[in-house]
Amino acid sequence: MSKVRPRARGDFAFLLLGAACAGMSLAGESPDLAPFARSILGASQGVYVEAGDGTVLLAQAAALPVHPASVSKVPTTLALLRKLGPEYRFVTTFAATGPVRDGTLNGDLLVDSGGDPYFVDENALLVALRLNEAGVQRVRGALRARGALIFDWRNDADAARLQQALSGRVSPQAWTTVQTLAPASPPAAPPALRFDGASALVATPAANAEDPRPLVIHRSQTLLALVKSLNDYSNNIFKPLADAAGGAPEVQSLARNVVPEEMRSEITLGDGAGTDARNRLSPRAAVKLLRALEQELARSDHSLVDALPVTGIDAGTLRTRLDAPGEAGHVVGKSGTFGDYGASALIGAIPTSDLGTVYFAILNHGVPVPEARRRQDRFLRALLGKLHSLPWNYQPDTRPAVARAQALLVAPAAPAAR
Repeated sequence: MSKVRPRARGDFAFLLLGAACAGMSLAGESPDLAPFARSILGASQGVYVEAGDGTVLLAQAAALPVHPASVSKVPTTLALLRKLGPEYRFVTTFAATGPVRDGTLNGDLLVDSGGDPYFVDENALLVALRLNEAGVQRVRGALRARGALIFDWRNDADAARLQQALSGRVSPQAWTTVQTLAPASPPAAPPALRFDGASALVATPAANAEDPRPLVIHRSQTLLALVKSLNDYSNNIFKPLADAAGGAPEVQSLARNVVPEEMRSEITLGDGAGTDARNRLSPRAAVKLLRALEQELARSDHSLVDALPVTGIDAGTLRTRLDAPGEAGHVVGKSGTFGDYGASALIGAIPTSDLGTVYFAILNHGVPVPEARRRQDRFLRALLGKLHSLPWNYQPDTRPAVARAQALLVAPAAPAAR
């Protein structure tokens, strides 16, 4: 259970003021938020709040585009879901380029990567287990990878790191996690393939290789679960992941098309993760993008909590923010931080009993990140005090990510005829 965190003395008078003002707000009546925005966030800082019916509850510097940091991942999430669908899985195929005899693959192990951004040590161990089941203990050749290989959060990954993981050289924690997925009496030690050759990234297999014969097909967790995990931790592997949605130009085009025409110039996306210096977003455009994402999720009977972190509940960037009783579980959102650009942002949504879902965007600029976060949380506590908020109907999936992936054995590698 979350504990009430001690508050700074400077917040005490403010909380008394917030409680008094909250008492003056009647159900269904739009709260006056402008004084809070000026006194807490600063008059030059952008903030926009909108009720479920579109009523603007607060607009301060709301049309000013500033760097949104990782809030840029929201339009990328929208673009990915639109293009691929929530149930899409990235496929990575492990194939033999030679015959398998007496536990030895007499050729290379070829990896055809489909750009799975969440392929990590645990997934490699799962594949190694399946390869052992296929009769492969040793590879006389090497691991050869082609395609958009992403491994352990690196989009510039070389095959050597994956070969090392398939050889069993991983952390004890990774193997412990995979053991929990194994049937009764799992192996005591991680599976370990022996490779005789050095790994390489290649366009095609070796010239003398047989046609690759699939042994194991690894299917990632569903796209929706995958982006939820990445958004929870705000992982910048979103940058190459945006390529699956057509790249930054396509993401920007979609983002501009789903907001009102007068807001289109307030959106600039040089990448899909939030690291490009050119990225710009206004608070009001950010809210419209959040609502567009919500509408897209509703098409498959999902909601924002299925794609973005919930404060005080989900592990990651929002786990310890707004986590006190009466706060935890009431806000779903996306944070963004890029100190080099002086950017700190938080956008999200709060269900209420009288105003529908209330959407907000706070885009700080020129404020030190720790101070910006403190102001954001203070403002949201004031907002929660003015609203009749409700907790989101949400139960987190606490399984390890590898449990949501699939490593499918295509067929046992029958010994070649002698």
